[in-house]
Amino acid sequence: MYSAADFIPTSYTSTIENGNFEWSAPSNIALVKYWGKKDNQIPANPSISFTLNNCKTITKLAFSKKDTSASTNGFSFDLLFEGKPKEDFKPKIQKFLERVEAYLPFLKDYHFTIDTQNTFPHSSGIASSASGMAALAMNFMSLEKKLNPEMTEDYFYQKASFLARLGSGSACRSVKGNVVVWGNQANIEGSTDLFGVEFPYTIHENFKNYQDTILLVDKGEKQVSSTVGHDLMHNHPYAERRFAQAHENLDKLIAIFENGNIDEFIKVIESEALTLHAMMMTSMPYFILMKPNTLQIINAIWKFRNETQIPVCFTLDAGANVHVLYPENVAAKVRQFIQDELVVFCQNSQYICDEIGNGAIAL
Repeated sequence: MYSAADFIPTSYTSTIENGNFEWSAPSNIALVKYWGKKDNQIPANPSISFTLNNCKTITKLAFSKKDTSASTNGFSFDLLFEGKPKEDFKPKIQKFLERVEAYLPFLKDYHFTIDTQNTFPHSSGIASSASGMAALAMNFMSLEKKLNPEMTEDYFYQKASFLARLGSGSACRSVKGNVVVWGNQANIEGSTDLFGVEFPYTIHENFKNYQDTILLVDKGEKQVSSTVGHDLMHNHPYAERRFAQAHENLDKLIAIFENGNIDEFIKVIESEALTLHAMMMTSMPYFILMKPNTLQIINAIWKFRNETQIPVCFTLDAGANVHVLYPENVAAKVRQFIQDELVVFCQNSQYICDEIGNGAIAL
């Protein structure tokens, strides 16, 4: 288990003039939600997520050594989104580079071209910061491994998750594993606030290859960003109780993942989703990210589950879109239900079928 200090390199044993890497990193969907953070992207409570498979960011990083005689001593990078320059993404990358520079001291020695694209529609309301920052962190770690070939695989992945967290908190859960825990949790060995770790205990067959169909209710920009939402937890009247509840729900999931009890899983997952939005509604200033169609979908899922006893449930991110979660063995029936009753509530009838995946992949 590494500390933040372990991620500050003392020196490098190799050199490299130029080259490129390419990684894909997936989005993830939190089951126990992270909402509220301390300084340096440290979470106020632990979270656990399913890593997704199809919703991902693919990022290519080309690098070349800068001319040392040149007077430019800042970060030098071009940013392309789907092959075209994307100026409005640059401040976020600049901020990320400033945050990680102590851990990647070579960053100012190179000019970078970052070429990134998503497999899901941009501004679809699916968080691309998690997949995007994870993919970028993997590329930078690939470069550091060239400079330090003795680096272990453990160090490589833990540091990648640590760096991704500094770009976007939930990005640390997009680096590795099907089920990832981020944040200190007494009953989960190896869990830490510094990076995401693969859930270390038994996962029942019921939860293997779980399905997630994402219903795109609203593809517009959120009226309140997640960063602002997290900050509103600082003086929130219910914050402390909420943080305690997250620990309790995570403990419940340890047992649920072992015994395969899907009914109990559904209770925890839906309660977490609604609690997340309750915290938004009770912050000051208060805000609502759900849309009328979000509620229509939730009610339709409850009715369908009640009538058919098919174990389908929902979760929500900090937005209006609904993630419909269900075991693989009922996939055909649930997809038919989505087609028959839920698509009508999606913007332009759009939805994305996804499932549990394995994390970032070098291309």
